[in-house]
Parts: sequence; structure tokens; C-alpha cells
Amino acid sequence: MTQPDRATVRRAPKVLLHDHLDGGLRPGTVADLAQGAGHTLPVADPADLAAWFRDASDSGSLERYLETFQHTVAVMQSAENLQRVARECVEDLAADGVVYAEVRYAPEQHVEGGLDLDEVVDAVRRGFAEGEEAARAAGTPIVVRQLLTAMRHQARSREIAELAVAHRDDGVVGFDIAGAEAGYPPTRHLDAFEYLQRENAHFTIHAGEAFGLPSIWEALQWCGADRLGHGVRIVDDISGGSSEGEPVVLGRLASYVRDKRVPLELCPTSNVQTGAVTSIAEHPIGLLARLRFRVTVNTDNRLMSGTSMTEEMVALVEAFDWDLDDLQWVTVNAMKSAFLPFDERLALIDDVIKPGYDALGAG
Repeated sequence: MTQPDRATVRRAPKVLLHDHLDGGLRPGTVADLAQGAGHTLPVADPADLAAWFRDASDSGSLERYLETFQHTVAVMQSAENLQRVARECVEDLAADGVVYAEVRYAPEQHVEGGLDLDEVVDAVRRGFAEGEEAARAAGTPIVVRQLLTAMRHQARSREIAELAVAHRDDGVVGFDIAGAEAGYPPTRHLDAFEYLQRENAHFTIHAGEAFGLPSIWEALQWCGADRLGHGVRIVDDISGGSSEGEPVVLGRLASYVRDKRVPLELCPTSNVQTGAVTSIAEHPIGLLARLRFRVTVNTDNRLMSGTSMTEEMVALVEAFDWDLDDLQWVTVNAMKSAFLPFDERLALIDDVIKPGYDALGAG
């Protein structure tokens, strides 16, 4: 099958599991809200601001990459602003062909303006609902759910886990921890993970991005994660295959991840920016897909990376000669791995994703 062009990729149904609300604002919205919030930005013009975010994120350092969020979080401290950002997020994803998304954010980072945690979650819920309604009216229907994130360098993970459970019948489908990995292992938050397991709740853990195999092992074997946020360093437990005819050998952890079908929330452009990999062409996603790991494709932070699901998929088409069947495979992988109830996942696969790819000539 021939490679799909950009227009075809844009029309393809997409599923997004790893996208940060505070990493996907429109540059014009950041500039607009900053003025009202009295927050000083490095540059004021939206086009220049977009370039600043991208340049600041290209340092090759996860810590420097995370610093850019001080400007987006600063303008997301009121219910009105949160609702607007959430609505625009859904509209932007729907316009890019995303049919299902789980968007994550840390409620504890949005209380400086006087909101409590429940009010933060409610504001985002209203924004998502408005965005879904606007997308339906535009002929690009989308389903969007919340993932509530705790910051791994703070001590509020149990509180945020309880918040996720309290709102799980109101649009929250899971829990996450995020932030700098080095020095902040997921095992610091065992109380939260054990609580979530007792409550039959879903959770993913940022692991195996800036830190290596120990981070992945702890996330799975100590904490019980359903999915791995990034997980790209699982490739460190795979050897061989460097020359023609040489077998590929999976270590114990890599074998476990593949055998158990642990979903990998891979974010190619972001991984290059933070220095986890050197280029898209050398990203382990190509090898992991060939070895049939549960690979999914994600944006991470659309503003910081200047990216979208279309851009991520086009980059993989160009780097690895992927066709529509490959794109459909990773999309179905993602939908299978979503925290949505099984019957709803199946309906999206059978009624939206597969027909959408069939119409584009996949199969």
C-alpha cells in the first residue's frame, strides 16, 4: 500500500491517550488570558509566542521542557479560563480528526486563584462538554474524558486519586502521576495506587522517558499501572537485530510488557525534544511496532512541540514507511487501551474507526 499524504492522514480517525491540557493551549489564547491575569509572557505576539514555546522546548532537557508550563498554568487559575482552554482543546482535537481523547492535567496546579479541586474538575468538564457539542455541530464528533494527574514531586497523590474516584461517573476515567522522573520514583505514591486498585480505578504512570528500565519496572510491578506514559526506554531491554539475520532478543521486562499487552503511550516529537531519543527516524517506535508491542501514538504537549496527531502520524509515515494499515493498527491499539468502558470502546472501533479507515482505502 502506498503512503498516505498529509490530507489523507488528517481525515483518518485518531485516538489520543496522552495529551496534557496545560500543554496544548492556542498561542493566541495564552496571550489573551495572560493580559487579563496580569501575567508577563516572554513575548506578546501569538506567532512569536508559539515560536518561543517550541524553541524553549527543544533544549533536549526534560527539566527545561517542563519550565515552559509556568506560563500556561499561570493563565489557567479561574473557572472561566479553564473552561475556555478545555473547550478549545476539544475543538482543536476534533478538527484534527481525533475521535476519542483522554486529556490529562494536575488539578492541584490550578487552585492559586481560589478554586478548590472539585471546582477545577467541574470547570474542565463544562469546557469539554461545550467542545464536544461544538464538534458535533461542525460534523466532527469526538468523545473526550479527563485524566487527573498528581505531581510526583508533591505529596498530594492520594488526595488526587480520591478526587478521580469521586468524579469517575462525571467524565474522569483515570489517574496519572507526572513531572520530573529522576529522584521521584513512582513508589513514593504507593498509597495512592493501592487506593485506586481497591476502588477498581484505572491509572497510568509517566515512566521510562527521562529515566530508564527501573522506572518502568516500578510502575508495573510495584504500582500496578494499567499503561505506561511514554515507556520508550523499554527498548533498553531489547538487544540484537542490528545486522541482517541477527535475532532480536527481549529481556525479561520487555517480554513481560509485550506479553501482557501493556500499552505504551509513545510521544515521538516530545521524546526528541526532551532528549529521550535523538530523532524521529531513530525513535524506538519503529522497532516496537514491528515487534508488536501495544504501541500507541500521542502528542504529549501540542503547544510546546508545535504538533498535532496529524503531524505525529505524518512523521512516522515518512520515517518508517507506514501506510494506512499501520495507522489504523496503532489507532485500534489506543482505543483498546482507553479507560472508557469496554462496550463504548468497541462501538468506537466498529462504528467509527474501522469504517473511517475503510473509506480512506485501508485494508
